[in-house]
Amino acid sequence: MKPSIFFELVEIKAKTASVFPFLMGTLYSYYHWHSINALELILFFIAMLLFNMAVDINDNYWDYKNATGSESFRRETNVIGVNNLNIHLVGWLDFSFSLVAGLIGLYIVYRTGIPLLIMGIFSFAIGFLYAGGPKPINRGPLGEFFSGFTMGYVIYLIAIYINTFDSPTAILDFKFYGDALLSSLLTVFAISNLLLANNIADDKEDIGLGRKTLVFYLGKSNSIFILKSLYVLGYLALTCSVIIGLLPKMMLLTFLITPIVYKNTIGFAKNPIKKKTFPLIIKNLLLITLTEVVTFGLGVLLKF
Repeated sequence: MKPSIFFELVEIKAKTASVFPFLMGTLYSYYHWHSINALELILFFIAMLLFNMAVDINDNYWDYKNATGSESFRRETNVIGVNNLNIHLVGWLDFSFSLVAGLIGLYIVYRTGIPLLIMGIFSFAIGFLYAGGPKPINRGPLGEFFSGFTMGYVIYLIAIYINTFDSPTAILDFKFYGDALLSSLLTVFAISNLLLANNIADDKEDIGLGRKTLVFYLGKSNSIFILKSLYVLGYLALTCSVIIGLLPKMMLLTFLITPIVYKNTIGFAKNPIKKKTFPLIIKNLLLITLTEVVTFGLGVLLKF
């Protein structure tokens, strides 16, 4: 398998959706508790990337397997069919990456505690049930919720936990998890919007493949309204987080990119086509998460 095909199979371009929440969680840990556990953090980063790649391989694998009534999708769209990949090799890659990620995860659990095991089991379950199983999540109306929540919040939360599990001042109570959720919502919604925009652009193809996504139930216009609303709610959550001290004031600079986010969103909403305007939503995710990390880093550095 050529490297370029492998990177397409694991959807390497989408890895910012997990790397930036990881970095945000690390910054959040240092901002509130000045606590960083380097070894556990590095191991988690490796396991996270491996499992993220395994999930994307799994998605492509099951999309190919489940598209029994659409040979055109297999031959022209799915990376496995387009590149004539050996389906058994793809399955073994998925298994191998998942196994290594799981073993690393269990070692980190041994060093940090049971809360990580619970979060890890949840992440693994969502990762595999997203495209696999008798009723895959991505073929129903909850794909946007689970993708945003798992990648935007759970990865962020795991990074925070790994850095603070041994901190005497970090109390793992309802407030701990609630604060983490509120402060991650802009990322959560930006990731959810990536899948929502994908489903809006693919609505006709999804119907042909038997997928009944959120767009199927709500229609295109309502789905576009939700997409716009989620960006607004994300920025409101960011503002609230700064006001109550969860995030540094420097993160208000994230609002500087809102004109670009708005322009990209309107461009997609007017003409939601996968190859032409969907990349605008990808750019939104990259811009938002990158700006969050940079401004958070500046806030930690300048203590403002």
